[in-house]
Amino acid sequence: MKHRLFCFLFTCAFVMAAQENITTQLYDTYENYKETSLTKRRIKHHQIQPLIQKFDANPKFDVQKVGESIEGRDLHLISIGTGEENIFLWSQMHGNEPTATQAIFDILNFLDAPEFAAEKQEILSKLKLHFLPMLNPDGAEVYQRRNALGIDINRDALRLQSPEGRTLKRIRDSLNADFGFNLHDQSTYYNAKLTDKPATISYLATAYNYEKDINEVRSKAMQVIVFMNDIIQNYAPGQVGRYSDDFEPRAFGDNIAKWGTSLILIESGGYANDEEKQEIRKLNYVSILSALYSIAKGNYKQIPIEEYEKIPRNDRKLFDLKIENVTYELLGKEYILDLGIHRQELDLEGHNEFYYRSAIVDQGDLSTYYGYETFDATGYTIVAPKIAPETLKTNSAKTWSEGENPWKSGYAYLKAQFLPPVPFLEFPMHMVSEDFQLDDLKLQPNINPTFFLRKDGNITHAVINGFLLDLNQPLEGQKFGNALIYR
Repeated sequence: MKHRLFCFLFTCAFVMAAQENITTQLYDTYENYKETSLTKRRIKHHQIQPLIQKFDANPKFDVQKVGESIEGRDLHLISIGTGEENIFLWSQMHGNEPTATQAIFDILNFLDAPEFAAEKQEILSKLKLHFLPMLNPDGAEVYQRRNALGIDINRDALRLQSPEGRTLKRIRDSLNADFGFNLHDQSTYYNAKLTDKPATISYLATAYNYEKDINEVRSKAMQVIVFMNDIIQNYAPGQVGRYSDDFEPRAFGDNIAKWGTSLILIESGGYANDEEKQEIRKLNYVSILSALYSIAKGNYKQIPIEEYEKIPRNDRKLFDLKIENVTYELLGKEYILDLGIHRQELDLEGHNEFYYRSAIVDQGDLSTYYGYETFDATGYTIVAPKIAPETLKTNSAKTWSEGENPWKSGYAYLKAQFLPPVPFLEFPMHMVSEDFQLDDLKLQPNINPTFFLRKDGNITHAVINGFLLDLNQPLEGQKFGNALIYR
């Protein structure tokens, strides 16, 4: 046992030492290659067309139109390299999972740049890389998972009703790709099992049968994943999960592994204070390029596949805000509760921007759950919100004098004669119509979390639409999304 452990440690040390220098440099120089025209998640097909055209005009790259979406948006394959091993990378088969699409263009910028000449020579002489960014442009247009037909492309590997799915299969078959990188986003509420760490990146070497057998094709994917996990641990320690490997016979990943391609699924999850997932995009860039370098050199083959099972499984026990041990009065009695709150995103018209409509998703004993933000409310009592007594007669949300604090008086709603034609307000107080009636506060799942916290007879904190505000500190600078407008 000690001998095996020593061999593993020596092997991993050897493999990682060979890569450490390039990985560190990739991370440190990332801003030189980041595609600056893409900075937010809700990217559209038209935004990537000038980038594709740029690479089409570059003789280093081979760009082909390989298909169209249902609504007629072009699908392109961008290839580079002269090696014998074909590596196929595709992103955004789910329209609302764009993190890796951005990373692909960062990687393409890197491959076009003059720096890292020796490392790129190693990659491009041994491998031929093929990128298909934004497989589901119709879904991306409205920021939804499914395509224009209303189906999940990742469940269309057998029936092949979607033109996007048929394109994906045709390319995989024509390349007979040695490795496939299936690039996704997952819920930000996944955590690495039994930890409070978000599963910032999750990996999966997809099964090809119900028995979850491990053949040479799958074991190669496992080895590369172990390598990539070690890379991520340098920058997001403890924040890697392992996606469920239950076999799904309709899924592309499972079938591509069955067809002979070592399939590496990458899921981009959550990272604290990274709303637009730009840090996670960077981690995709670093880990994918490092993996390609390892595949080109072949040193991933020295990694024991047993290490794959040691990556913590995904769990789903994260809240945006967790309030612990708060006192709640109901029918004359006091109860101690934990509250788990999700800040749900709702798209605005055009699907370029969004606002938050939060909800309590669970309450009770949540001691096995975690929060991106956690507040210990021991000794605090929940106080129901009230409507401010004055009606707003202008388009300003301010009806009180300087120095007054309406929240400390328990006001969370403001009546107005004129309501803006939008569903939200950036000011931390809900706006309501003049005839709005506020129901008694009854905590239960699915309600909007708006209330106050009182301690020692004083209101000290406000929860407005799921955002916690410390009323003893200036509101400016505190994290807040938006309040809501009720008509």
